[in-house]
Amino acid sequence: MNNKIYIAVLMCVCLMSCKKALDTNPQGTAASSDLNTPANVDKMVIAAYSALGNDEYMTPYSSMWPYGSIRSGDAYKGGDGPGDVSEFHGYETFSLNRVDYGPTDALWFRLYVGIGRVNDALARVNAISATDFPNKTIRQGELKFLRGHFYFLLKILFKYVPYIDETLPKESYATISNRALSDNALWTKIEDDFSFAAANLPAIQPEIGRANKFAAKSYLAKVLLYHAYIQDESNNVTSIDQAKLTQVNSLCDEVIASGSYALSADFANNFLSQFENGKESVFAIQYSINDGTPQGREDFGHELNYPMNQEYGCCGFHVPSNNLINAFKTDDNGLPMPTTYNNKDVEPAGDYQSNSFDPRIDHTVATPGHPYKYRASFIFQTSWARAPQIYGPHLSMKETVLPDDPAFKKFPPFMSSGKNWAIIRYADVLLFKAEALIELGRAQEALPLINQVRQRAINSESLLKQANGNTISNYKIDTYKPGVNCTWTVDFARQALRFERRLEFAMEGYRFFDLVRWGIAAEYMNGYFAVEKTRKPHLLDAAFKKNRDEYLPIPLNQINFSKGLYKQNTGW
Repeated sequence: MNNKIYIAVLMCVCLMSCKKALDTNPQGTAASSDLNTPANVDKMVIAAYSALGNDEYMTPYSSMWPYGSIRSGDAYKGGDGPGDVSEFHGYETFSLNRVDYGPTDALWFRLYVGIGRVNDALARVNAISATDFPNKTIRQGELKFLRGHFYFLLKILFKYVPYIDETLPKESYATISNRALSDNALWTKIEDDFSFAAANLPAIQPEIGRANKFAAKSYLAKVLLYHAYIQDESNNVTSIDQAKLTQVNSLCDEVIASGSYALSADFANNFLSQFENGKESVFAIQYSINDGTPQGREDFGHELNYPMNQEYGCCGFHVPSNNLINAFKTDDNGLPMPTTYNNKDVEPAGDYQSNSFDPRIDHTVATPGHPYKYRASFIFQTSWARAPQIYGPHLSMKETVLPDDPAFKKFPPFMSSGKNWAIIRYADVLLFKAEALIELGRAQEALPLINQVRQRAINSESLLKQANGNTISNYKIDTYKPGVNCTWTVDFARQALRFERRLEFAMEGYRFFDLVRWGIAAEYMNGYFAVEKTRKPHLLDAAFKKNRDEYLPIPLNQINFSKGLYKQNTGW
């Protein structure tokens, strides 16, 4: 009897406790309606910003290096061999790429998580009054800028994606096909977001890192430049839209005329933590360490790309190709050699004195015997490479920092830093304008823009010194001087512009997408493979399939989740 009474009392206590628990909001959570205050809406905008850097080593998207560098001929995958993150080997070789790769699916998912954050925040901002929330229009502009960025990445990666904005009920998501909008209409949607941002953001933001008017105009110019190269359903470039090029030119003029930006005095400054958010940074992802969060806001997308020496430890990915190293050679006039640079291979002999080079090689490529990250006493060794017998003895260098840099932090077994990563630099703006002018038949006007970028490279040798004061390599570089060292025709100018983009932005993650929008990816990549596979056996199976490999496949998981609503890309 006593036991029965005890059990009955215990049950009553439990029921009362359970009711109390059900009536209490769980710790660490908030009801959706609680977020609709001005203060909390502003926090939701910050949460949308934080999605910019929420990538990780298997699915980076802050830097597009697995998709834009190693698929472009600028880089080998690196790591311990083809089986180390084998999906990246599939990206590099194209012929081994598959529709069921987990990282491709995760990349799609993570970018839509970013869009989801933006849409949630934007719906809340839209619903609040400007009286209660004076920054309403500015925050709408920032959120549309962010959404434009995420959709731009999806567009250049996959071509056809479902477009979902804040006006669409969540229960309708499953009804939106990735072919609901045409190629042209998708570009227009992205442009609309950046146009709104450009019209409604201030010229200067009170907090570094927030998008401003000129960042939006620059990004809009970039999107219009991509959109200008009209593609058919098989990914062939069929024409170039002159009206869009004219818009690109005008937008770049507005950014230039603002006086808000300039080229950094030294090319190195773009890749050193102490100079982040400088005059050249138009828009950058803001990373940090020791900021009060459990792990900091580190650049996890580059954490595979550090050397294998004691000071670092892992993991040797993102290796500059022999082809890229050769591209930095210059002729007797100090100009690039776009048709003959790859005839003689520099890497096997490691001779950086008999040939002459653009100094940007030693800002970009870590080379045995050369100082690493501008420290004359810290000499890069072949042993620092993960698998030199497969990929060669080099590594990428723009994304890393020195081991005693205040921004550096080990994240066992990996490491990274709180150094910002630029999405658009002022050099981009100058070369966007130059490209538009050349394709508009105004090549003479493009000449001084390209020469600005080259002159800055000329001025960027002061940190490239050995301990004895000698320059690391034999540098010889000059600007284009028609009638003296070149003949500046439209065709020559186009070639010069395209080569300049390669040298200036090498290993920054967008080279492949340039090749696709210019309509030369298949020709260029198969020419690259024909030579490079004789140097690197891991490329023996590599081949680019025209009218297929310009884009990644729609992930099989996404097609399955959509119950076949999503349609696969051409050729897959």
